[in-house]
Amino acid sequence: VQLVESGGGLVQAGGSLRLSCAASITTSSFNVMAWHRQAPGKQRELVAAITGGSDFTNYLDSVKGRFTISRDNAKNTMYLQMNSLKLDSTAVYYCAAKIRSINYWGHGTQVTVSS
Repeated sequence: VQLVESGGGLVQAGGSLRLSCAASITTSSFNVMAWHRQAPGKQRELVAAITGGSDFTNYLDSVKGRFTISRDNAKNTMYLQMNSLKLDSTAVYYCAAKIRSINYWGHGTQVTVSS
């Protein structure tokens, strides 16, 4: 199973980015998919998660109302729409997916927010 993130880049504070995570297998196979991030010198943290049927989502408190996680099982892709980006959004963002007890990770995509 491979997960490949894309969509990262440099953006000014207040701007938007949409991250994509393309899976090598049908995303309907995953029980849960999620976005994590790791800022320099900090631990990796869960940003948002979505269940297989997209019927439940969960967000880090600091991104609620600004970030939206979604998945398109027909395209085998998960997304993270990030609006009103802040300086502290700067991090490497990782896609993660779980099938039963096995976790899969992408290699990450860099998001840098400038003032």
